[in-house]
Amino acid sequence: MDCFWHNAFGMKRDTIRWSLVVFAILALFLRAYTEQQPAPTVTFTCDFPGSDPSHYALSVSSDAHASYISDGKLTTDAESGEPFALEFNMPQATLTRIFELAKKSQYFQGEIDSKKKNIASTGQKTLTYKDSQRNNSANYNYSPVPAVQELTAVFQDLSITLEFGRRLEYDHRYQKLALDQELRGMNEVSNRGELGDVAVIAPILQKIVEDPSVVNGARARAQRLLSQVSASGK
Repeated sequence: MDCFWHNAFGMKRDTIRWSLVVFAILALFLRAYTEQQPAPTVTFTCDFPGSDPSHYALSVSSDAHASYISDGKLTTDAESGEPFALEFNMPQATLTRIFELAKKSQYFQGEIDSKKKNIASTGQKTLTYKDSQRNNSANYNYSPVPAVQELTAVFQDLSITLEFGRRLEYDHRYQKLALDQELRGMNEVSNRGELGDVAVIAPILQKIVEDPSVVNGARARAQRLLSQVSASGK
């Protein structure tokens, strides 16, 4: 009888041991599979000859990694823009909003353009959504879909903000006296409600605030813009 129970308990221990091994192997396979899957990504591109920038693209993945490219001009008297590329982390509130709007837009499946002939051109735009199961892309000038309209505005305002940040970086390095005028313009855009998430350029604004060689007026304007980040809790 003792031998029977000993064998039974031994078999039970072996079964548990092998079950744990199997679970561990499955967990490793699942982790490897998950790591190989690209994070869901939303990308917005805009081509509008004659505007500044005439081309730009913003891409953001669900892990908050974002990238921006453009041919915007660094100075008003520049004959043409130079290629610009930036990688940054998208603030959580804006990240969440982008993916919520992508979902409301049915991940850009099907036609999203109005196709009306009498609508002024505001640039050829493309929205793309990619994940492990989808790869949708839609082109449009103007969309009657409310979620697409709002998402377009989010990306356009982010581009405006990132272009301001790019110019502020340049001015802070090469022509500090130009900072005040640039920040005035930025505050005006902000007052019109056309500025994107200021958190994406918070580092350069902070550098301007902390630089005693910058005129006080410019530092004060930069501080007011930074206060938007603090107020929103981003």
